[in-house]
Amino acid sequence: MNLKPVLTLTGLFLSTTLFAQSAETTLIFAGEKNFKSVKQLTFRGENAEAYLSENDQQLIFQSSNDSTPCDQIFTMTLDGKNVKKVSSGGGKTTCSYFIPGTKRIVYASTRASNSACPPPPDYSKGYVWPIYDTFDLFTADEDGENVTQLTTTPGYDAEATLSFDGKKIVFTSTRNGDLDIYTMNVDGSDLKQLTSALGYDGGPFFSHDGKKIIYRAYHPETEKDKAEYKALLGENIIRPMNFEIWIMDADGSNKKQLTHAGMASFAPFFTPDDKNVIFSSNIGDPVKKRNFDLYMVDAEGKTEPRQITTSPGFDGFPMFTKDGKKLIFCSNRNNGGTNSTNVFVAEWQN
Repeated sequence: MNLKPVLTLTGLFLSTTLFAQSAETTLIFAGEKNFKSVKQLTFRGENAEAYLSENDQQLIFQSSNDSTPCDQIFTMTLDGKNVKKVSSGGGKTTCSYFIPGTKRIVYASTRASNSACPPPPDYSKGYVWPIYDTFDLFTADEDGENVTQLTTTPGYDAEATLSFDGKKIVFTSTRNGDLDIYTMNVDGSDLKQLTSALGYDGGPFFSHDGKKIIYRAYHPETEKDKAEYKALLGENIIRPMNFEIWIMDADGSNKKQLTHAGMASFAPFFTPDDKNVIFSSNIGDPVKKRNFDLYMVDAEGKTEPRQITTSPGFDGFPMFTKDGKKLIFCSNRNNGGTNSTNVFVAEWQN
């Protein structure tokens, strides 16, 4: 599941672009000193959570627009070409990932419950996320064929990513009544619950060495906040406006909070050396809370977050290539004043 308080992060790439490709240098904003160049890969709709294949040559992402009302899963090469829809069976899909060491992918979908789009959440309660209890995890070949349902337990199962050795899936589930993080083998065996504190723990990613997991979390502290969280979750919604970045050992031990901003920080990912974490946050917009940029913090939590991007609107879902030379992210930049969110690849420099 993705986070974007301003827009709904769904989208569809079409070969006929709505906006002309700008010169790469115009895609870099003042202060973005870590970007040597930036290339835009998609040009229409809402495109989110673009994650790299094992060889760093392909991306898998979720996308929709007015002609594809529900998020669906697509793949493309790192140059933005060879776009293919790989989810099937209808419903809403999210949170896709390549399974290292295989020619398979994993994603979450509501297809097993209903082929139609699930209803939107009740925004009369403010900005809320839907926690669809019909989401289950599915695996498929990279072309979308030979689909296998991986989870069948009642409740929300989504936000799956893989360890870099391809042996473990880490994901978020409500199977025990709260939003917690679990690991299991790629075949669904050896299920282990890693978090148990009341509140939302999700969006997990493994470190490259497989020893750590980075994630976002909201743990209500006051009785009022606890009651509100439980009431909203009982309606299959949450209010995602106060997330912090946390880290823990891969077995769930040694949990540590890395950020203390009291804002919406999410989508963390390790740098290739596992010494730092890049993430998205509205730290720099404490009043309106609508501008999301990328920040970096050390994995020990000893430093304050350092701002990486400065573009107006949204920058999120960062992922480095293994050699650290490129950064994949999604952004509102160069969208012609529309609500379009697109996939970009930046040439990284320290």
